Amino acid sequence: MDRNEICKLAASYKSPCVAVLGSHSALDISSGARDEGLRSIVVCQKGRELTYKKYFTKRKMLGRDAGSIDELMLLEKFSDIAKKPAIEKLQKAQALFVPHRSFSVYVGYDAIENDFTVPIFGNRNLLRAEERNTPKNQHYLLQKAGVRVPKTFSKPEQIDRLVIVKTPEAKRTYERAFFFASNYETYKEESEKLLKNGTITQDGLKNALIEEFVLGAQFNFNYFASPLTGEIELLGIDTRRQTNLDGLLRLPAYEQNKLGTAVQSGALRINNIEVGHIACTLRESLLDSVYEMGEKFAATCKKEYAPGLIGPFALQGAITSEENGEKPVIFDVSFRVPGSPGTRFTPYSAYLWGENMSVGKRIAIEIKEAAKAKRLGEIVT
Repeated sequence: MDRNEICKLAASYKSPCVAVLGSHSALDISSGARDEGLRSIVVCQKGRELTYKKYFTKRKMLGRDAGSIDELMLLEKFSDIAKKPAIEKLQKAQALFVPHRSFSVYVGYDAIENDFTVPIFGNRNLLRAEERNTPKNQHYLLQKAGVRVPKTFSKPEQIDRLVIVKTPEAKRTYERAFFFASNYETYKEESEKLLKNGTITQDGLKNALIEEFVLGAQFNFNYFASPLTGEIELLGIDTRRQTNLDGLLRLPAYEQNKLGTAVQSGALRINNIEVGHIACTLRESLLDSVYEMGEKFAATCKKEYAPGLIGPFALQGAITSEENGEKPVIFDVSFRVPGSPGTRFTPYSAYLWGENMSVGKRIAIEIKEAAKAKRLGEIVT
């Protein structure tokens, strides 16, 4: 796909609107567009449009303007968005498309990179770098940037400490199954249980990431890379709610011990499926290291995947306790909207902008200002 043609198309827009797939963070994106006076389009798969159509489309309530979404586009399948009819409709609407994880999962990287000729707010070629089987993937970029990452093991026989093994689920390959091991023997025991009950596959296990388990307080650092200002902003910080892990952790220790036999036998599986986020803050003296990480990572992405990061991205990791102080370690990256609308309830955007700002609103501001300055071609790929 010729980026110059995409940039020319975006530059020709007189009244750009914001479009997003109806999943993940569509409400955050649409709400931000509304706040800045931009139209929004949510592209839904038939059967999955209820939340957006019934509860959040624009309408009058009690004499007030309610809702965030201007238009719904219904498709038979999410992947149809990369086909000619949907593309032409989005181009005609002067849409700038905001990617998130569901867009990558349901549409696929090949279609996004080669077929979806709608201007994307972000770097479409960086989306694939989230996958560990990509040559210049997130782990490569983190190491290149000098960001501290956990030790990884290429073979299970090398395991010499507590590790977390991340492998795709058998049925939902976009979700990861996790298990812990402290040596090769426990690796074999745990993996065999998951293979036996069909949770994972042999192929998935073969390509699994074996990563040192980082003992520390976990945080997601949500940034915004602005092509207009050249700055990296910290929009907010959050941590995850995961099922069924959170439920198990709420049990008293003696009840957790009772479940040990069921876990060991494979009758009960501990899942780390993300179902929500909690907004949180970080000790102020640690912010320097957070900004430094974000800036180094952004600089590396610009060298390796020009034009680099555009808009929201996140570094997900933990703060560990070291002899020379607390240090961040990063074990996951989002090269698009991180999907944590609660970040607006942390103070960092207000420290900068004088108001709490959602990811969606910050995106809308960038689009609006780029349109005013005739720089829309600089914020898309």
